[in-house]
Order: sequence, then structure tokens, then C-alpha cells
Amino acid sequence: MDLIERVNAHFLDSIAAKQEAMTVLAPVVAAAAERMVQCFMGEGKILSCGNGGSAADAQHFAAEMVGRFEKERMGLPAISLATDTSALTAIGNDYDFDMVFSKQVRALGHANDILLAISTSGNSANVIEAIGAAHERGMSVIALTGRDGGKIAELLSPDDILLNVPVMRTCRIQEVHILLIHAVCDAVDYMLLGAE
Repeated sequence: MDLIERVNAHFLDSIAAKQEAMTVLAPVVAAAAERMVQCFMGEGKILSCGNGGSAADAQHFAAEMVGRFEKERMGLPAISLATDTSALTAIGNDYDFDMVFSKQVRALGHANDILLAISTSGNSANVIEAIGAAHERGMSVIALTGRDGGKIAELLSPDDILLNVPVMRTCRIQEVHILLIHAVCDAVDYMLLGAE
């Protein structure tokens, strides 16, 4: 296989993963966006977390909410728990890396808030701990996972929302996660601002 064929295979695999996800996740994305709008209308905020590429996605989501997505609007309250290096390193050093998000959730989260928990495997220990902390605080959880949803799928309450990408490759899961985030951002803007 030459390099062009190899690159083409990535495009085709990504398209197939997105089509598969679309058939099962479109209604769940709509429900997640509705939940977020209810949160914002109730003076709540969204805390997002994840590791590696998922940390970047958590940060990306918060930026789209606080800044804007594609339409001008007021900023919406969202905080990435993956960006405060002082908190992350202090908690990781003084306690345990598994607690880097959960301690922040306990400090910042309230009952009318949402935790956006992102883990491609569904098994990230610090994201799992954050979900436990969110439940303790009476928060709703929206989880983005992949494969079979991992341990996170088992931890969610009936009131939580699971956006599980039903593919195996991490890179494809991450590609679909960013698409889901953009679809949620668009749906939130549509509900708040209406159609153009």
C-alpha cells in the first residue's frame, strides 16, 4: 500500500465511524444539548474534563461556550478542569493523580451544574472519580466515551447521558468526539438564538 492509499484509508475509516455514530447518537446529542440549555437557563455551569486528546476536547468545548461557536452570543459558563496546571500538579503531587478532577468538581460544582466527562476508553480513573464527585454534588453527567463505554457506562445514573462512540480505534473515537462537541454547540446556539 502506498502512502496515498494509506491516507485515503483514514478518510474512509473516519467517514464510516461518523456514519455509524450518527445512526445511534443523533437523538442523544439533541438530549445532551437540551440538558445543557436547561443548565444555563437555571444559572448553572458546565465543568469538563479528560486526559490527553480528551483534555484538549474538554478545553475546546469550554472555549466554544465561553467565547462563541459560529454565532455571536453572550458567553456561557463553562470551565475546563484540565487547564489549571497549578491545581492539577498540586493535587497530583499532594494527593493522587486520580483525584485531579474530582477535587475540582467538589470545590466548584453545584447541584444545577453539569460535568462533561470525556474518556475514549471509558476507563480513565480520574474521570471516573470526577463522575463520583459530580454525583455526590447532585450534578448531572454527560459522558463521551468509545468502544463499549467502559466503566463509565456502568457508573452513570438513569438521569445521566452517555454519548458512546461504537468504534474501537482511539483516533476514530476522538474524531467523532469533536464532531459531537460541535453538534452540541450548534444545537445549544440554535435553541438559544434560533435559526439564521
